Amino acid sequence: MIEHPAYPAEPWQVRETSVDLDRLAQSESVFALSNGHIGLRGNLDEGEPYGLPGTYLNGVYETRPLPYAEGGYGYPETDDTVVNITNGKLIRLLVDDEPLDMRYGTVEAHERILDLRAGTLTRHLDWTSPAGRRVRVTSTRLVSLEQRAVVAIRYEVAPVDEPVLVVVQSELVANETVPTEEDDPRAAAALAAPLEAEYHATGAGKAALVHSVRRSRLRVAAAMTNLVDGPERMHTELVSSADLARYTAAARLEPGERLQLVKLVGYGWSRSRSVPALRDQVSAALTAAELSGWEGLAAGQRQAMDDFWSRADVEIDGDVALQQAVRFGLFHILQASARAEHRPIPAKGLTGSGYDGHVFWDTEAFVLPVLMHTAPKTVASALQWRRHTMPIAQERARQLGLQGAAFPWRTIHGMECSGYWPAGTAAFHLNADIAGAVIRYVRATGDTEFEAGTGLELLVETARLWRSLGHHDKSGAFRIDGVTGPDEYSAVADNNVYTNLMARRNLAAAADAVARYPGHHEVNDEEAASWRDAAEAMTIPYDRQLRVHPQAEGFTAHAEWDFAKNNRYPLLLHYPYFDLYRRQVVKQADLVLAMHLVGEAFTPEQKARNFAYYERLTVRDSSLSACTQAVLAAEVGHLALAHAYLCEAALMDLDDLEHNTRDGLHLAALAGAWIALVEGFGGMRLLDSVLCFAPRLPDTLSRLTFRLAYRGRRLRVTVTHAAATYELMEGDPLHVTHYSEDVELGKEPVHRPLPPLPDPGPTPEQPPGREPPLGRDIPTPETPGSRVDQESGRS
Repeated sequence: MIEHPAYPAEPWQVRETSVDLDRLAQSESVFALSNGHIGLRGNLDEGEPYGLPGTYLNGVYETRPLPYAEGGYGYPETDDTVVNITNGKLIRLLVDDEPLDMRYGTVEAHERILDLRAGTLTRHLDWTSPAGRRVRVTSTRLVSLEQRAVVAIRYEVAPVDEPVLVVVQSELVANETVPTEEDDPRAAAALAAPLEAEYHATGAGKAALVHSVRRSRLRVAAAMTNLVDGPERMHTELVSSADLARYTAAARLEPGERLQLVKLVGYGWSRSRSVPALRDQVSAALTAAELSGWEGLAAGQRQAMDDFWSRADVEIDGDVALQQAVRFGLFHILQASARAEHRPIPAKGLTGSGYDGHVFWDTEAFVLPVLMHTAPKTVASALQWRRHTMPIAQERARQLGLQGAAFPWRTIHGMECSGYWPAGTAAFHLNADIAGAVIRYVRATGDTEFEAGTGLELLVETARLWRSLGHHDKSGAFRIDGVTGPDEYSAVADNNVYTNLMARRNLAAAADAVARYPGHHEVNDEEAASWRDAAEAMTIPYDRQLRVHPQAEGFTAHAEWDFAKNNRYPLLLHYPYFDLYRRQVVKQADLVLAMHLVGEAFTPEQKARNFAYYERLTVRDSSLSACTQAVLAAEVGHLALAHAYLCEAALMDLDDLEHNTRDGLHLAALAGAWIALVEGFGGMRLLDSVLCFAPRLPDTLSRLTFRLAYRGRRLRVTVTHAAATYELMEGDPLHVTHYSEDVELGKEPVHRPLPPLPDPGPTPEQPPGREPPLGRDIPTPETPGSRVDQESGRS
């Protein structure tokens, strides 16, 4: 946990009041800026010191070998990893020949502000050089939500008390040295200087560099222009070489004078476009940015953020740290998706190189449900990316002897990159998660054009996969054997309840969609009927003796984990998987996640008993778990426990709970804060195409207000301990339900009292040492600094 008071709790900003060089990497992730196309880690302007330099373009990767001690048929042979591309955020400063460096001289004051409403990162620095020259530096940077290819930085330096000679160097730098923790020298070599120079030039005040990635052969272009304002007498120059372009401005500044630089950077990449075409593309982006200027770009950024918050804002009374954290999370969810445009939303967004920049099932299960009600257009784009990769998924299914499409467990461009098949290939639930996102998106938006095209194709190909993966046994029941569910401490199990329930929904929805759009896909009546038969006959295990659902067939018969002796967390770093796989111990919500996403399959009594049973087994060695446990804790009535889990999800990165925020943010956990609030305490569910609410608040919160986008409308819901208020802010009248009561929303707000909360019984116990205390008292895992990114060990 970050224990020093670096980030005071403020509702609309994250402010760092001092710089801690030992924790630079964490702050670089927290202060990262992105628009879903371009990502900039929050490195200092001058570039050094750094924790992890990072500039990313969504979809740009390098290919490297996947080593195996013993290979096997169907094992992926190569891995894709995100590439640190040309760094355009570098602005170096020399003060009377002394380079500005936070490690030298005296830092009189330092502050960085991530403004969640303006969409900018601002830095204020008061620095005295080793020679005693004092300057003030202010910089503000943005990654434009309006102009997709553009980064803009306004940089200003001024003397404090005596004249100084300043030299500002604005640079584009390719092939920066990036620290690596790779044990495999072949993999490390693939990431060393991954860019091959193809073009560099300067002209008309602009500089451009074009490179190709060595093995993947993707082509990347970056260009910059610098608009300088300062004293009448200045010297400037612009030069370029293979891996460097530099604009230099030198001036002598008297007290009261300043030198201001506005740096505009354009980025682009392509698999097929030529060097001239890509060069001209980024040059055109710069021309458009120059037309807007800094003020126009900043105004466009604020307008985009205002529009987002009008649909997405969540207000909380009673917990200031939580208020800040949930807005911080929503801000980064938007950044990861806003202009991705047919590209994936990786697990870390574009905030760091953790998980090699891969996308997992986290996107469809956690991130897209938030975006459906806050920025719905981004969801269609993310699912269209899945559709673009379908030929690769179909080929993967054929390789595995299956029909339909087998989408990859982890990937960047569509190929399976998981070298550990029990956690990767066997985790087929990913395919139902994609289908589930299609189903929910159509319900939330009414986008029938999407459903008839991209949605239908995804539903059909995933249904074909399930029909070929499972089988009818002698009794006629449909079984799906030998798969891995969401819990990564169990693998290759029969009839995982989450997988089977999600597959059942997938099969039925595909059959329904084919009936709605006859002739849109080559599916005959017999095939669609086989999907319905499989869905209706799906095996859903139930332990009648314990009166709970086993996570998978036979799970409740396994020996229980001995927490009295084996309680060093995270377990995967201290105990063998062989032992974890055959015990009743759960890394992350699995059966509990099924009760959240397919809640209609369980009775209220079953939910309460299941929740209590799995609480004592779930160690939350994954950041994906807390939000789901918060939702179910709220639903079954354990509201204080739900608030504790909500805080854990929301503060995952601001308090660095997993000790790996340095590698990038945990997008699913950040999305989970919204999920825990809106679907937990707000009790929101989308059943068929009806918004249903059953709100309730813990004693620690006095008011919750959240906004939603739904089928072209904007809603606002306010919850207190006594009542809920539903308001239609924009759009046609709408029917919702409040505790199953039909409520019509029109011009006037509608108020409904909250029913008394039934006694939920005693609060369930958690494994020793894994109880979730409230707020910033949350303890961190035992092993500080542990970097968990093994194939079945994501945290």
